[in-house]
Amino acid sequence: MDPLDFLENDELLRFFHRHKTEMSCMEKPHTFLNQLRDHDLIPEDRYKKMSRMKSKDNMKRALYEILDWLEKRRSEHIKEFWRSVFKETIMTHYPSLRILRNSLMDGSFHFDTQLPERVEKKETGEGKRKELSEDEEEEEKEANSVKKKKKQRSRSVCDDDEEQAGPSPLSTSASPLKKGEKGDIWTWAIYRLQLPVNCGQKKGTLNRSRLAKGEKCIMVDKRWFTPTEFERFAGKESSKNWKLSIRCRDTPLAKLIQEGHLKSGRFKGGCKKAKKLLFPTDHSITVSDEDENEECDQGKEDQTSSNSKESSTDDTDEEGETEEQTEQQPEASRDSSKKVFKVTCGALAGTLHQKRFASGIRGKCIRTETSWLSPMEFIKEASCPPDATWRKDIKWEGKPLSVLTEAEILRIHSLLCTCGLCRPDSTDLDYQKNDDECFICKGEGEEELVVCDKCPRSFHQKCHLPHIEDAMLGDGSLWVCTFCVFQSNAACFYRDELKRSAAMSRQISQHMLECQYLLLSLCNADAEQTFATDPNLYLSDYSKVIKTPMWLGKVADKLQRQLYKTVGEFVSDVQLIFTNCASYNRDNAEFFAVGNRLKTLFDGEFNYVFNIRD
Repeated sequence: MDPLDFLENDELLRFFHRHKTEMSCMEKPHTFLNQLRDHDLIPEDRYKKMSRMKSKDNMKRALYEILDWLEKRRSEHIKEFWRSVFKETIMTHYPSLRILRNSLMDGSFHFDTQLPERVEKKETGEGKRKELSEDEEEEEKEANSVKKKKKQRSRSVCDDDEEQAGPSPLSTSASPLKKGEKGDIWTWAIYRLQLPVNCGQKKGTLNRSRLAKGEKCIMVDKRWFTPTEFERFAGKESSKNWKLSIRCRDTPLAKLIQEGHLKSGRFKGGCKKAKKLLFPTDHSITVSDEDENEECDQGKEDQTSSNSKESSTDDTDEEGETEEQTEQQPEASRDSSKKVFKVTCGALAGTLHQKRFASGIRGKCIRTETSWLSPMEFIKEASCPPDATWRKDIKWEGKPLSVLTEAEILRIHSLLCTCGLCRPDSTDLDYQKNDDECFICKGEGEEELVVCDKCPRSFHQKCHLPHIEDAMLGDGSLWVCTFCVFQSNAACFYRDELKRSAAMSRQISQHMLECQYLLLSLCNADAEQTFATDPNLYLSDYSKVIKTPMWLGKVADKLQRQLYKTVGEFVSDVQLIFTNCASYNRDNAEFFAVGNRLKTLFDGEFNYVFNIRD
């Protein structure tokens, strides 16, 4: 695969701009010109004119003008230009081109270096003319005539839209090892922008910067895939974890991400409704649809941006307040990179999600234990006085929420905004009631989420216990998650106190719901997914210390396949995870504390579920 495919036109143009002078100084540039002509990159009249020149200085000046013309008039063909001049025969003829190619490929040229602003100064040229040769006079006349006919064009580049690959934290001067030798190729300079990867028998090339942005980042046969799509393309979707199934030289991407060699952004996905009851219940569960007929001023102008600054009176407080541009407060600006904010209103607490916020009444952006609410709905839920306003009465770290709007961390959408939050259809309104990420693995991913019809939780089909099969979806019935089913039936469980030994000896087939609830609660509490997968996959010395590894994914698989006979067998496997954690992390206080915290949580939940009072 051509490495130029991994560089954007803006980057190649910047590289071209920096090296026009060097290329114009090449000796005997006729072969170079012929190559450009063969690829239809320069006009025939310019080619013929330069071919007639004999003066070396005139040729250098004319070649520079051709390159400058190419930059301004044929910028969209910059990739074709570099492909044509980086042919082996051309580079053999012009060693300077080989040096340029090496600096482009080995990472020694830094694309993130900002160019100084161009200073253009008009000169009359009076009193500065000197006698010219015949070649120079002809050249100047033509140049002047061209200048009269064409308009000056400027090209701007938006830094936010560029795909720039940041420099590797490791050395960029490393060289590939000799053939047959093994090494960490992700530290080689030649792989600063991309890495060869495989998933099973399928091979591709991973673009580092695209991965960091959460975009389609793996190219196979000129097609871009997200990691999950590549995993599915390779027939490994059952693994349900692309960070482990996709590898670079037999090293899973999870290890490279953990060690800081790669950065992974969040991959967004859609949701779909599950439409069949997963558990038999004695009560019919009804979900009341909220009346969300929000009236928004249509206006006469269309606006395509969903994140524009407000240009009219805010409709959220119904007080006629006008949005003012105020100076950003230091306390808020420090948190501008945060996406989720813990907020309160009276005794009610929740988390405000930045990407869901649109205004006071648009966008259900605050997640409580039981539902998603807009800021105004959050105030009503908290039973605030009638004159309460969301800007003043919703608090973040003790400060009113207006601190975040004034600092433009939370941007209020315009009244004319037509995004899915401001002009939602029935499907958008439905999806706003549930989480955008899996409640268990915290991943959004490309895999669709199944949403609970009673609570705001969402799940990947294989993350939930029991697994949600495709046959359960789409027949119009309601679907309720394990958490809701357990809570609905909790009053019926174990009214009498039990001894721990009695609970452990019970047949798990009669207590599957309780065990599934316990394990899902534990998986959700493991926010960083520390105990989700086999430690041997990313800890090279783990097997030397731990002889019987255990992890949450394995326990979930055994529970799904009904391999446990008693509750005690299930609990023993869970406790083994924490025992192994304590043994391996004796000198790592941070992970040791994480294991202890989860163990305490599991023991407390187990005692609550089985009503144990030992």
